[in-house]
Amino acid sequence: MPYPELRGLLTDIGVEELGHFEMVAAIVHQLTRDMTPEEIKKAGFDTYFVDHTAGIYPQFASGAPWTAATIGVKGDVITDLTEDMGAEQKARTTYDNILRLSDDPDVNNVIKFLREREVVHFQRFGEALGRTLEKLDQKNVYCMNPSFDK
Repeated sequence: MPYPELRGLLTDIGVEELGHFEMVAAIVHQLTRDMTPEEIKKAGFDTYFVDHTAGIYPQFASGAPWTAATIGVKGDVITDLTEDMGAEQKARTTYDNILRLSDDPDVNNVIKFLREREVVHFQRFGEALGRTLEKLDQKNVYCMNPSFDK
């Protein structure tokens, strides 16, 4: 981030996102920790169980393992903030879909909180993008990368 006043914002959001991961992992752990082998099979968790027992292994709902390759970083502040905004909307959509499928009020309350935070993050990234564009003061902001092109 070429602008010091935005570094704190990015750090705060990054730390909070790690907290989101921890909260979702805690929910999954609480929902699966006491499952019997029969319940594991009936719920379709048997292949997961074979590989990870009841441990929390970061993966997508499709079963594909999470990888840092999913983080779209280009090193261009405009591109990266736009990517961040898209990621927040994708997370919000995921939480919306969880809420459509879940009937557990305890799970839903946490997911609603996390969804609200994604909306706030989207707004903060949008503000950061706006501040960046103001600072560039260029007619065509896409012609330069302020981290390299001074």
